[in-house]
Amino acid sequence: MHVTPRATMRLQFNAGFTFDDAAALVGYMHRLGISHVYASPILTARAGSTHGYDVIDPTRMSDDIGGRAGLERLVAVLRRHEMGLILDIVPNHMAVGGDENPWWADLLAKGEASPHARVFDIDWRHPDPERDGKIHAPFLGEDYDRALSSGALRLVRDDAGRLWVTVHDRRFPIRDEDLPAIFGEGAPDAAEADRLLARYHEPESGPRALHRLLDRQHYRLAWWRTAADEVNWRRFFDIGELAGVRVEDPEVFEATHGLIFELYATGLIDGLRIDHIDGLADPGGYCRRLRARLEDLRDRRPAAAADHAPLILVEKILAPGERLPEDWPVEGTTGYDFMAELGGLLHDPSGRMPLRSLWREVTGEPDDPEIEVEAARRQILATAFEADLARTVRAFAALARSRRRDRDLTTAALRRVLTEVVIQVPVYRIYDTGDGHDAADDATIAGAIDRARAHVVPGDRPALERLADWLHGGRAIEGGGVDASAEAGRTDEADPDMLRRAALIRFQQLTAPLAAKAVEDTVFYRQAPLLSCNEVGSEPGAPTLSPAAFHQACIDRWRRHPMGLLATATHDHKRGPDNRMRLAVLSEMVEDWSRTVKAWRRMNMPSQVSLDGHTAPHPADELMLYQTLIGVWPAGLDATRAARNTAAGEILPRVEAWWRKALREGKRRSNWVEPDTGYEAACLAFLQTIMGSDSSFPEALDRLVRRITPAAMVNTLAQTVLQLTCPGIPDIYRGSEVLDLSLVDPDNRRPVDHARLAGLLAAETEPAAALESPRDHDAAKQAVIARILALRARDPALFLTGDYLPLTVTGPAADHLLAFARVGTATAGTQPPHAIILVSRLADRLIPEGGAPLIPAEGWADTLIEIPGPLAGHHHEVLTGERLALREGGLAVSGLLTRLPVAVMTAV
Repeated sequence: MHVTPRATMRLQFNAGFTFDDAAALVGYMHRLGISHVYASPILTARAGSTHGYDVIDPTRMSDDIGGRAGLERLVAVLRRHEMGLILDIVPNHMAVGGDENPWWADLLAKGEASPHARVFDIDWRHPDPERDGKIHAPFLGEDYDRALSSGALRLVRDDAGRLWVTVHDRRFPIRDEDLPAIFGEGAPDAAEADRLLARYHEPESGPRALHRLLDRQHYRLAWWRTAADEVNWRRFFDIGELAGVRVEDPEVFEATHGLIFELYATGLIDGLRIDHIDGLADPGGYCRRLRARLEDLRDRRPAAAADHAPLILVEKILAPGERLPEDWPVEGTTGYDFMAELGGLLHDPSGRMPLRSLWREVTGEPDDPEIEVEAARRQILATAFEADLARTVRAFAALARSRRRDRDLTTAALRRVLTEVVIQVPVYRIYDTGDGHDAADDATIAGAIDRARAHVVPGDRPALERLADWLHGGRAIEGGGVDASAEAGRTDEADPDMLRRAALIRFQQLTAPLAAKAVEDTVFYRQAPLLSCNEVGSEPGAPTLSPAAFHQACIDRWRRHPMGLLATATHDHKRGPDNRMRLAVLSEMVEDWSRTVKAWRRMNMPSQVSLDGHTAPHPADELMLYQTLIGVWPAGLDATRAARNTAAGEILPRVEAWWRKALREGKRRSNWVEPDTGYEAACLAFLQTIMGSDSSFPEALDRLVRRITPAAMVNTLAQTVLQLTCPGIPDIYRGSEVLDLSLVDPDNRRPVDHARLAGLLAAETEPAAALESPRDHDAAKQAVIARILALRARDPALFLTGDYLPLTVTGPAADHLLAFARVGTATAGTQPPHAIILVSRLADRLIPEGGAPLIPAEGWADTLIEIPGPLAGHHHEVLTGERLALREGGLAVSGLLTRLPVAVMTAV
């Protein structure tokens, strides 16, 4: 069945939310206007997984969420409602450790001889002969010797006669070759086997004997803390239990995608979302191979679906100005770039520098994002990616040894210059597997090299220029690049082109995780003039977007990727969309916010905790806490102390979990490896005190939230309407069809009360009526979504392929309105099908105190919108039901936005 994509809803599957649970929601999603369910990973994951990204067997579907039968039941319901299914897949990595992953367990048992050895991205060669050919296995919860001496490591024999070493709930295989030495020839009975194994558990001699046995294995058990320095296989970021997969190998590609292809061929899925595309050795090559395989399978699909091209979307973080490579045959990204553009549009540019000044004044911390990012990159590279850097250095050192002229480039010099260049790469990665890259990547490398020169000692300049030449594809660069066209002779049998290809891949697979960990998982928890700007896909210090710049971004997306996803919330977001929109109001009222935060600090100073001669929390952590509390505090409470105390009690556990995570991610006063539990406890004690029943702070917090709620709701509706009408496919994260004030995971993955949401939708609330009370804002947002998605269902082509036409706004409040039209193709003698969209922005200073979420007529004054002749005439306003006459030329905005701060108008 062909289903035209109109809107997706992301669902999070786990044991608590199965295929059958999703099937029960299909009717609700259909009524809301969703065309496709967008499912989190559904292959067999680690026991108890709450998200599915820790796949342990790509050949089986997860029984925890319903297995194949459950999927078929869900798809049957979807098809009855003429809906499709997009599946999130994880080609970059699998979960590993003991024996839960059968491919990894076989690898541990057989080493390089395992048929699964080629699946995982492992460096088998090691300069230390005792480690050569072994897998570093950093899965112990304590020091290896302590685990041996304490008896935590024990030998056990299973019913099949296999021998394992166990530690807590994990087990690791013992080579079959070692069984005769332990049990002798033949199979001992159970009693004899237990007697023989008991030797390894004797207090005196057991640890020594067990150590000798473990030393003969194909793996080297170690404390988990050794992973950053010693691991010899690629990880997902710095997670020591997620191992990189070599999908660039055709056999591995087929083995890991076989089930996915079968699901597509049988018509159970209609498209794919590719997780962490930048982790792959060759993202572009992967996309081309994936597209080709899916296209080849279209003839096997049910007849009604065979003519529908597969939808392929990639999870990709784009830096400002960066674009997806043009040769990737994909529909677009999963929408982080759109989230960043929305944030840029709906924050006040005049507040940017004052907010940074306030941060510096209150915290004493630097406010330069570039300096903070570079410092974080250095810290993360040294503490989390030492092994990855070493692998990259070895790859370039091997390349240097392959030619006579480069033999004097020392490994140490290459390490020093690589360190500086990796730190300076401003994007996740370039895309070059040895065949060259485009001009944008060339400029990226040139800029990184130029910035690195300032940090390289003169003696290392030749190494830097040689590295620059390799990264540029063998072309000499301005500033001293070496001419790579000369052969200069080889020193061994190695092929320099192959070695350069391998080195480039290592380089790119290092810059991507370094960028993610340094920015998203460090700086965003370390520097926060305004937390709503610290979102996945955003760039620290990125400027806000003017309406003109936002229009251009939309035109670019319409031209390049009109079927890319438009997200406002994801399972990875730092803050829910309406949490961010509330905090964005602070950018419009910096003076008031400055006075407020200083008053709050004075109010709560007695609650600070003395700790080692200092007070906790640090002002930076305190300022981030206040912003977080503003973002999650419920609006529309009864103005009573009891109501505030109840609200404080409900949000306290969520904020405590966020703060503990934030303190560790920031890596200044605490971290995940060596948590400063004393500082963390002091911070949490401060939070509990200021939110306690005897504190006056909750009342002050509630006052501020009441003050900014009208402008925040204007932002929410603006963001919602733009998501549903701009070029692309809107993706609604489950539960965010109403106000989503969530925090970072696991808070953003909490169960959703779908029965309540279905009841709200069934009530068919008028958006304007629901806007009158903050208690009804959930219904207002949901109703706006339902009405616009109904419009998209009536005319899907208008929003998928229709032109994007910016409309001119003039007058005193022109900066407070974004206006555009989506215009389809007219038939002879008729007006073109179209929709005119208006959204208010930066409304706080135009809304009177205590006013509704609406800029009043006097706020618009003489602001006009230019209506082009072909779009003039009678229109139906989709959200209010009003009929409007739009004349050609200048039209007063005050007469168009009388009941809502947004409008979607179609010709009648």
